[in-house]
Amino acid sequence: MTLGSQEREAEFVTVEGLRDRVGDRVKVRGWLYNRRSSGRISFLLVRDGTGVVQVVASAKEVPEGVWEEITALGQESSLIVEGVVKEDARSPGGCELQMTDLQLVQAAEDYPLALKEHGVEFLLDHRHLWLRTPRQTSLLRLRDRLMRELEGFLRSDGFTRVDTPILTPNACEGTTSLFETDYFGEAAYLTQSGQLYSEATCVALGKVYCFSPAFRAEKSKTRRHLIEFWMLEPEMAYYTYEDNLHLQEQMVEHVVGEVLRHNSDDLEILERDIQGLEKVRAPFPRISYDDALELLEKAGLSLQWGDDFGAPHESEIVRHFDRPVFVERFPVQTKAFYMEPDPDRPEVALAADLLAPEGYGEIIGGSQRIDDYDLLLRRIREHNLPEEDFQWYLDLRRFGSVPHSGFGLGIERLLTWIAGLEHIRESVPFPRLLNRLRP
Repeated sequence: MTLGSQEREAEFVTVEGLRDRVGDRVKVRGWLYNRRSSGRISFLLVRDGTGVVQVVASAKEVPEGVWEEITALGQESSLIVEGVVKEDARSPGGCELQMTDLQLVQAAEDYPLALKEHGVEFLLDHRHLWLRTPRQTSLLRLRDRLMRELEGFLRSDGFTRVDTPILTPNACEGTTSLFETDYFGEAAYLTQSGQLYSEATCVALGKVYCFSPAFRAEKSKTRRHLIEFWMLEPEMAYYTYEDNLHLQEQMVEHVVGEVLRHNSDDLEILERDIQGLEKVRAPFPRISYDDALELLEKAGLSLQWGDDFGAPHESEIVRHFDRPVFVERFPVQTKAFYMEPDPDRPEVALAADLLAPEGYGEIIGGSQRIDDYDLLLRRIREHNLPEEDFQWYLDLRRFGSVPHSGFGLGIERLLTWIAGLEHIRESVPFPRLLNRLRP
């Protein structure tokens, strides 16, 4: 004789998997997100990391003693609920669980993040708990999606991941924003970028990327800046400036499309208007640095030639476009020492920043790299960088130098735009800000 589905031993399932188990008796391991009661019936919202399910408990249908446990449950108590899966279009996921039993794993009391409004600083102080809320778990899933799709895109195009060091003897993006540490009596720095090392490995493998944290000791409190952040940095041998920009726009289009395809529920939880994201299609528009200055002057935001853009300038530029836009050919003096000058106009670099729509700022910065030994040495000297620390980098121009290009993409900047966040601090699990090292 075959036992009915409700007579067999209940199997453990995830909340996400409940919709395929209607009519079955199952068990769910999770945490109590919220509870409300109506007489002798309690409605429990239980989360397990894959979703939230409403569990309906009736005093008449649960074992003796369980009802008292239910009525005493505190928010974020860990528990195992057993019950029968029922269809319910009004419930999250289209189903609910009719409880038949409950096992309390740990009773939580006086949970500090009650379901009410809290100030930002309070929430950041309790970031380790704030991450449990639906908004924050959606952001964690989106972050994972971005990282997965970015790597998948590059790997499908023949890239190899090669990790680069966190401790370095030299600067990549300027000496004023370095974190210095003692390296057995010698000065070492937390990396600003893995680019220089990737320029070495791309000559070995052709197309490479590194994916690692980067550190900038910038005393900035803007909504766009973090002290520690993650960067994806591809580097490609025999790639021209145009090849580089084409790769960037194809990659961004791919990632946004995959987010819209797989994470629509998360975007809905974040109340993200997706109309702008649906317009992200390559090729992206371009505007030269010179033309951008003219546009800004008309808007009353004049800059001198050679000045870099700030947040108000970038916001004004993107206001004229409906998708990401490249600002290209910046003055050499505003960019890093390794960027190739335009052969037709040496005072500007073959460099571009990709600005996100809606005022979210730069999400990618890239360029063709200098491949001539003498020019690179001159640039190192002009930037007052220690030549001895860059001898290995100069070697790359002495032994088999080729035209090559690359870029850096900031994961947190990308997520902030795609998720429509007001501040970058929610884009990383544990943000490091100018005034925040904990938790």
